[in-house]
Amino acid sequence: MPLALLALAVGAFGIGTTEFVIMGLLPEVADDLHVSIPTAGHLVSAYALGVVIGAPLLAAVTARLSRRTVLIGLMVLFVVGNVLSAFAANYDYLLAARFLSGLPHGAFFGVGAVVATTMVAPERKARSVSLMFLGLTVANVVGVPAATLMGQHLGWRATFLGVSAIGVAAIASLAFLIPHDHAHAPAVGLRRELAALKSLPVWLALGTTVAGFGALFSAYSYITPMLTDAAGFADGSVTLLLALFGVGATAGNLMGGRLADHSLRGTLFGGLLSLAGVLALFPLLMTTEWTAALAVILLGVAAFVTGSPLQLMVMEKASAGPSLASSANQAAFNLANAGGAWIGGLALAAGFGATSPALAGAVLAVLGLGVAATAATVDRRRAVPGRERVVAAHVPEQAPALHP
Repeated sequence: MPLALLALAVGAFGIGTTEFVIMGLLPEVADDLHVSIPTAGHLVSAYALGVVIGAPLLAAVTARLSRRTVLIGLMVLFVVGNVLSAFAANYDYLLAARFLSGLPHGAFFGVGAVVATTMVAPERKARSVSLMFLGLTVANVVGVPAATLMGQHLGWRATFLGVSAIGVAAIASLAFLIPHDHAHAPAVGLRRELAALKSLPVWLALGTTVAGFGALFSAYSYITPMLTDAAGFADGSVTLLLALFGVGATAGNLMGGRLADHSLRGTLFGGLLSLAGVLALFPLLMTTEWTAALAVILLGVAAFVTGSPLQLMVMEKASAGPSLASSANQAAFNLANAGGAWIGGLALAAGFGATSPALAGAVLAVLGLGVAATAATVDRRRAVPGRERVVAAHVPEQAPALHP
C-alpha cells in the first residue's frame, strides 16, 4: 500500500476527533458559555448539518480541480473552522464555527476515497479505502479520549487548538505524500458528476448506507443508558466501553476492506446480516457486564465491516463521475446518524425498554438488506445480454450516464 494513504488517514483522524469530541465536552462548553447542556447539544447538530450540506456542494464546485489541491484546500478549511471554534467569543460564534468545521468533512472522505483507489491495483481498492477510514476509527479509540482529557484539564478551547494542529500535520502530509500524477481528476466537470447521480444503482447504494448505518446509530446513540440501566455498569465505566466500540470498529473496518476486495456484495450482505443479528441479541447480551462489553465490540465490528464496501459500491456505480457520489455517501452517513437516533428515541420514548433502540436498529439493518438485494436485482437485470443494446438503440446519448 502506498505511503500516501497515511496522509489521508491523518486527515481522517483529525476529522473523526473533532466530530465526536464535542459530545464529551458539552458540560464544559455549556458552563463556560453560560448556556444549558441541551442548547450546547445543538453544536453537534450544527456540525452534522455542515457535513450534509458541504459534502455534495464542495465536491460539485471543485469537480474540475486537481484532487490533490481539493484535499489540501478542504483541510485548510477544516483548520480554519477549528481555530475559529477555539477563539469563539460566544455561543453563536461557536455554533457558526462548528458548522464551518463540518463543511469539508464529507467532501474530504468522498474525494479521498477516489484518490485512494487510483493509487492501488484494482484488487486492492477496498483495502485502500479502509486504510483511509482507519484514521476515523482510530480517532474513536485514541483521539477522542485524549482530546476529551485535554479539554477537561486545559479547557475546551485547547482541544480545538490541538485538533487544528492535527489538521496542519494533515496538510503537510497531503502536500508531500500525495503524488501529482495520481491526484488530478479527468476532464469530468460538474455536468458529468451530476449525470452520474441519475443512476438508480447509485441511489440504491446511498439508500443502503442510510438504512445500514441508521441501524448502528439507532442503538449507539443510546448505548450509555443500555450499559448503565440494563447491564448495570457504573457511569464512570462508559468511556472505556466506548473505546472498546472503537476497537471493534477498527477491526471491522480493516476486515471489511480485505473481504470486499474478494467479494464486494458478499461482504456487504454478510455485514448487514451480522449487524441485524447482533442488534437483535442486544436484549439478551445486555443482561450481564461481560456480555454487554462483548456486544459493544461486536456492534463496532459488524457495523464497520460494511463501511468500505458501501463507499466503493457508490463509486463504482457512479464511475463516470465518482467524486460527487462518493461525497454524497458521506452525507448519507450523517443522515443515518440523525435518522437512526430519532428512530431509536421513538422506541425508547414509547416505553419498550432500555434495549428497544437496538431492536429498532435490527429492523433498519433488515431494511438495508432489502435495499441491497434490490440493487443486486437491478444489476442482474441490466447485465442481461442484449438489454443494454436495446436501451442504447433508443437513447444513445444518455446511455453512459444511465449505465455508469
